[in-house]
Amino acid sequence: VTGVWASQNSSSASVISFVSLQPVEATDDAFWDQFWADTATSVQDVFALVPAAEIRAVREESPSNLATLCYKAVEKLVQGAESGCHTEKERQIVLNCCRLLTRILPYIFEDPDWRGFFWSTVPGAGRGGGDEDDENARPLAESLLLAVADLLFCPDFTVQSHRRSTVDTAEDIHSIDSCEYIWEAGVGFAHSPQPNYIHDLNRTELLKLLLTCFSEAMYLPPSSDSSNTNPWVQFFCSAENRHALPLFTSLLNVVCAYDPVGYGIPYNHLLFSDYREPLVEEAAQVLIVTLDYDSSTSSSPTVDGTTTGTAMDDVDPPGPDNLFVNYLSRIHREEDFQFILKGVARLLSNPLVQTYLPNSAKKIQFHQELLVLFWKLCDFNKKFLFFVLKSSDVLDILVPILYFLNDARADQSRVGLMHIGVFILLLLSGERNFGVRLNKPYSVRVPMDIPVFTGTHADLLIIVFHKIITSGHQRLQPLFDCLLTIVVNVSPYLKSLSMVAANKLLHLLEAFSTTWFLFSAVQNHHLVFFLLEVFNNIIQYQFDGNSNLVYAVIRKRNVFHQLANLPTDSQSIQKGLQRKKKTPEPISRTNSQDGVSMEGSRPAAPAEPGTLKTSLVATPGIDKLTEKSQVSEDGTMRSLEPESSQPPPEGNSPSAASDAEPWSAEALHPRRDRRRLSSASSSGQWTPTPDWVMSWKSKLPLQTIMRLLQVLVPQVEKICIDKGLTDESEILKFLQHGTLVGLLPVPHPILIRKYQANSGTAMWFRTYMWGVIYLRNVDPPIWYDTDVKLFEIQRV
Repeated sequence: VTGVWASQNSSSASVISFVSLQPVEATDDAFWDQFWADTATSVQDVFALVPAAEIRAVREESPSNLATLCYKAVEKLVQGAESGCHTEKERQIVLNCCRLLTRILPYIFEDPDWRGFFWSTVPGAGRGGGDEDDENARPLAESLLLAVADLLFCPDFTVQSHRRSTVDTAEDIHSIDSCEYIWEAGVGFAHSPQPNYIHDLNRTELLKLLLTCFSEAMYLPPSSDSSNTNPWVQFFCSAENRHALPLFTSLLNVVCAYDPVGYGIPYNHLLFSDYREPLVEEAAQVLIVTLDYDSSTSSSPTVDGTTTGTAMDDVDPPGPDNLFVNYLSRIHREEDFQFILKGVARLLSNPLVQTYLPNSAKKIQFHQELLVLFWKLCDFNKKFLFFVLKSSDVLDILVPILYFLNDARADQSRVGLMHIGVFILLLLSGERNFGVRLNKPYSVRVPMDIPVFTGTHADLLIIVFHKIITSGHQRLQPLFDCLLTIVVNVSPYLKSLSMVAANKLLHLLEAFSTTWFLFSAVQNHHLVFFLLEVFNNIIQYQFDGNSNLVYAVIRKRNVFHQLANLPTDSQSIQKGLQRKKKTPEPISRTNSQDGVSMEGSRPAAPAEPGTLKTSLVATPGIDKLTEKSQVSEDGTMRSLEPESSQPPPEGNSPSAASDAEPWSAEALHPRRDRRRLSSASSSGQWTPTPDWVMSWKSKLPLQTIMRLLQVLVPQVEKICIDKGLTDESEILKFLQHGTLVGLLPVPHPILIRKYQANSGTAMWFRTYMWGVIYLRNVDPPIWYDTDVKLFEIQRV
């Protein structure tokens, strides 16, 4: 049969157009075989030759033909999986069916009437084929997914055959143990197979089809109901798929073992084309989609099983039904963690290497997928999280994230990247070890558009956060709470801030405590509370090494006095708001002494006009994202019940405990009071009132700082007068040797706001992840111009 593809260059090149003329019997093999018989096609050809308009026309006008085409294509895949694809011809048929289904599926999903089609049973397609009753028949979707899984472990097609022999004794695809055919060494598998680019290409095509099957999620609007699991993912990751474990392991290992430099030889990528990269990208995307699981609704999949001899913990209870999530949560061997962490860190650092050794390595583009994968690893496997924080290796993840945050801060199309970077740091900051690790000196000189400084990773974090807040775009404002929560969480452990970082923190306080900022939105004063908490933590717990911060507080003491004397009468509130109209910039860069940026750095650039981006659902507020934990003397944490006001600790006078008063959006103005505290004006807009200002001003934790100023300012002034000093090094020397032991209020307990899983973030991750996948799959453009509902596609 000459394929219909052969007429490519004739003017009626469309392949599918003649399908729509009249119904064709499913038994007319000669007709249907034309669709997959041809040899010389690529997935790009199929996309070019099967235009969207024509698929939709067949769907509307000749639905039985479209149904038959899908059914026949799946049948061919099932036959290929059954036979083991031993001939070149069979392999070609499998690949062509694969490409055709990848092209057609999005048009099935976009039409609600068709969405159930793949989940209906097709007469005669029984589970064992043949003549059983139809109630045994499998839905088409299940047959398709199982065939794809089988084909991904098909000797000589997608994996190396273990037999040196002719077709007669070829391995029976049903008797092989696919765990012996895992694609790459790493977790649970020690043998690294010979690279074979044909196998890589075939795997990539099959994974592309798998990803397209899973993409039904894109055609449903976002909902907070986390129970609507993706039926394709649910089935594929269930015990029905006998290849679930080797496939999970293959995907994870292929991603984590990938070295874009080309086996350690710089510039190697200029000599050899890299067949691995498309497979690695596809594997990363399939992996994060299979791990789309809302951990807040279930008992956490994280378990502390006893260490056994296998790569996965033997666990009782069994954990979630999604085997991919289950396996991920049960990885526990140190060497496996090391392999995963090193792999992810190597790939995340790749764009940074580009900046100081241009072109030395191939630049990878899938860092967003890697960040989602890293998030899933930490969220579902607490042992992995603790492993990451156990050594300074965590800094190999931190530095690339800070680089991405700084680089994307002015780019409207990369808001999602900003959010996931901040979420990961929020998750890490809930653990004491993260704060401790930040004290390591920062010496890696990645060119970044930030002031030059000498200091630690903590300084780097604070300087980048300052840059995001003062020179990012407006849509990042919802992240300010998160950024400052991270700084609060690490602050009790920071041994010595540099002068540059100390000045940045005070500049933020100065900007956030102007009257117009405090009075212009109901939540703005929270930022001041966060910053005061940072200063209190450092003064109470790390006073000794932090003379730079103490000096900066003394120099800017008027900011604290102004806060203490914040006016609360209506007239002053109105005057404060008037000032806003004159200075529209939310936070000016003036007086932040920015200094020279690092050598070789490029300024963060906004998106090119016309850049496509996908919309995101809103993220939950910080009080929903986190729960408070109190750190006790021995360093253990206990969760604080939300809403309950903590009594002052034993033996403390209430006044001494005032700096520790736990506050939250709720505590500061409970719902029933909000109406009284802030009158809604006729336009329905919120306006500040004296009662409202009083309600939180009285809770500002200023006591520790005021005491510090009371003790130190006279001493510093005396030194200046006595020695006629204008030189700050003498003052710093004095502050370094000073002590406030016994002079400060009793130290408040350390409060940490730990990330807690919730359905709001689960939904955010789903929309973000699919948005990334949509935009990154442009060749061929699988979902482009179809009617997706999970997000909107927008132009900057």
